[in-house]
Order: sequence, then C-alpha cells, then structure tokens
Amino acid sequence: MALFFKPSDGWAGDFIPFYWQGDYHLFYLKDYRNADTNGQGTPWFHLVTRDFVNFEDWGEAIPRGPEESHDLWIYTGCVMEHNGIFHIFYTGHNKNYLKIGKPQQVILHATSPDLRTWHKDPDFSIFAPVEQGYEFNDWRDPFVFWSEEDQAWLMLLAARKSSGPDRNRGLVACLTSPDLQKWSITTPFWEPDLYFTHECPDVFKIREWWYLVWSEFSDRKVTRYRMSRSLKGPWLKPADDAFDTRAFYAAKTGSDGQRRFAFGWLASRQGETDTGEWQWGGDLVVHEITPRPDGTLAVRVPETVLEQFNRPIELVPQPVLGTWQSEDSCLVTSAEARFSALLLADMPGECLVEATVQFSPGTAACGVLLRASGELNQYYQVRLEPAAQRIVVDLWPRPGDKPFVFERPLALQPDRPVRLRCLTSGTNLVVYVDDETALSCRMYDHPAGSAGLFAIEGTVQFSQLAVRAI
Repeated sequence: MALFFKPSDGWAGDFIPFYWQGDYHLFYLKDYRNADTNGQGTPWFHLVTRDFVNFEDWGEAIPRGPEESHDLWIYTGCVMEHNGIFHIFYTGHNKNYLKIGKPQQVILHATSPDLRTWHKDPDFSIFAPVEQGYEFNDWRDPFVFWSEEDQAWLMLLAARKSSGPDRNRGLVACLTSPDLQKWSITTPFWEPDLYFTHECPDVFKIREWWYLVWSEFSDRKVTRYRMSRSLKGPWLKPADDAFDTRAFYAAKTGSDGQRRFAFGWLASRQGETDTGEWQWGGDLVVHEITPRPDGTLAVRVPETVLEQFNRPIELVPQPVLGTWQSEDSCLVTSAEARFSALLLADMPGECLVEATVQFSPGTAACGVLLRASGELNQYYQVRLEPAAQRIVVDLWPRPGDKPFVFERPLALQPDRPVRLRCLTSGTNLVVYVDDETALSCRMYDHPAGSAGLFAIEGTVQFSQLAVRAI
C-alpha cells in the first residue's frame, strides 16, 4: 500500500489514466534520474488500481527505443479502446536530434489486444506541419477522443506557433481522423495567446458543460481548466481555474462513468530540502473532481483514500501560548492582539489531521500546525488568512528572506466554519478544504513533530478535531 505512489527505483511523471472493466489502468513516465546506470530516456510503466492506494504493477508497457530512435524519451499520450483493440498515441522525443536539425518530437502509435502486451506501429508518425506555422520542436501530448458533434476522432496536442512573442505562442492544436490512421490538421482547438505551452490537454463533459484541462508550461506551472457548452467554444475562465498549487502538475483525468478523478504528480525538490529547485516527476496525487451548481469544478479527497485513516490517535491538548478553553468538545482561544498556540498529539509518518475552524470578525489568521516541535521553534503552518481571502502553507523557521508560502484562493467569512483535512505521508502534504479546494506541497526540513492549532489576533473555535493513522 502506498498513500502517494512512487516507483522504488525512480520517480513518476505524467500519469495517463484509462478505466476498463472496474479497474483504473495508470500508465506513467518513469524517470530513473540516473543516466549512467539506467541510460537516457523515460519509458512508460503500467499500474492497475481500484482504490488509488493499492496497486498491481504490470511493469514496463512501452520501452524506450535505442539512442538514435525518435522515442528514446517516451512522453505523454493517451490510452483508448476501439473495436476490441487498445490504442496508445504517444509522444516520441529525442533531445539529441536538436544538434542535427531534426524535429525533437513526433506523435507515435502502439496497439494491444489485452492492455498488457503493446506493439509499436513502425509505419505511424505525425510531425508538426511547419509549413502551416507550427514550431517543429513542440508537438506533443496527444489526447484522442470521439466527437459526436464532428462525427470524427479528434486529436488534441500541445503545440506552439513559430512566430509571435515567445511566451505567448502556445496553443492546443487539433487533428481529425475517420479511422485512427489517417489524420488531418484542422483549426486549432484553443489559441488564446496566453501561455508558452498548454501541456497534457484533456477534454471531458459533465452534464451540459465541456471542460478543457491543461498544464501551464510557463512561469506558474499549474494544471488549469476552462469550460464551455460546446467543443467549439468559447472556453470560459472560472474565477479559480486551478486544481491545486504549482507542486501538483501534469494532471489528466479519468472516469468510471459516475465519478471523475484528476491524476497528477507532486513534484520533488532538489536536495530534498524545502528550498530546493523543483524537479520533474514525483509522487502520485489523486483528486476527485466534482461540479458545483454553476458548472465550476471543485476537488476533494477520494473516499477510498480517506477511509485508510482508520486508527485514531489520542488527543492530549497542551497549550503553549495564550489561553485556551474546552467547550462542548471544542477548543476555543481568545487571541486578540496576540498569538495563541496549542499542541494536540504526535504525528505518525502517515496521518490525517482534521479540524473545523470558525473565526470571529477581524481575526488576522488561524489554522493548523503540522510537525511542530514542543517549543514551537519549528513547524509547518496551514493558515487561513481572511483579509487576503486565501489559504497558505508556510513554515518556521523561515528560509532567509526567500518566502516559502504556497497559496490557494479561498472565500473566508467570519463565523462560517471551514473544514480542513491535512494528509501527510513522508515528505508529501495535501490539504483539502471543505471538499472544494486542494493545496499540495512538500515537507522535507521537519520530518517529525506534533499536530497543533493556532490563532492570531482573534477569537477562534476549533471543533471536530482528529488525528488518524493508517
């Protein structure tokens, strides 16, 4: 069992989900990060799961080609079934081609009769049509689906125009096919002139709304979405168009016909420190996607993940700063003009910390402490900031003058309860708020400590408190 899956001999990137006969088949790019031992390139590997916690490893699905081949690196694609045959459309990438003027990226194809054994199609390749104004080195991440509206197969691609301001050339290209073999370039699916590239495009429909999901390969590196009542657009931006923080990337979605989930990876950091540079690849994080009444999307923890935390840890409240009272199974602090803090229990390596937080008007901040030392000389802080209308993860001590803060927008109102669920496993942290909002990050520098509560300049009530282990 692994709360956040990672291969033992490498790192996982770009999960490609495919639901078939009760199972989620999760294909992913494995990065060994050791070219001297394992060679260059990223092959596709294959997991099978029903609960996103227990996995059956089906091993390597698509091996890397030799160093001179176009698929030395096998990048993102999609998996589908048609007429009893399983198809993978994927990106072949060879960065060594740049030195000899050949396109680095090409769309390739493989088939299987059983989802286990895959055969590369040696006669299939789609290169970027440079004569139509596309960059020849950015042509990747195919997503193929049947469009009833077009009565054709559509293939969406992360692509770039060859001219214009460099950071604004990204678009979602579109190809059409009657038979999955012959493909024709058509009008771009989405061309907003907003980003460098729209990686890992994904399209799905819930009720009357279509959703376009992609990962912004620009300055923010965030998975975002747009919504439309038609595949032809217009693609509208919701007020909060992100699923999570910068740490959660390259998410693609899958559905069993009833529920839909986003499968992304929580990026690791160089040197395994809280201030290390972000790295490509990490650990699997799965969010359940749910539509709000207005069609915008919320995310929550999957029930199959939540139910793993079935061992309660005894809570022994220990005030450290300020005055605390116990009232009807709640803990209350009046922290006007001060900081109040309290410790609840030691945190096991994998645990769930839950709290419902209700604050008075004028409260500056409040929330949950994670991996806090007894003297509060170090901790992580899940902090609600009403004035800024956001939730953040912060840490103490601060890493010099470089801010650590991870943030997500959050509507906060006095006297309205906010439900926090903080899932920790090793260096991974995923916070869920009110079954609506997710915030993921890494926790390297403080590997152990206690769960606690805090308030800054206001009266705050904490209820429904729990620390649970697996």
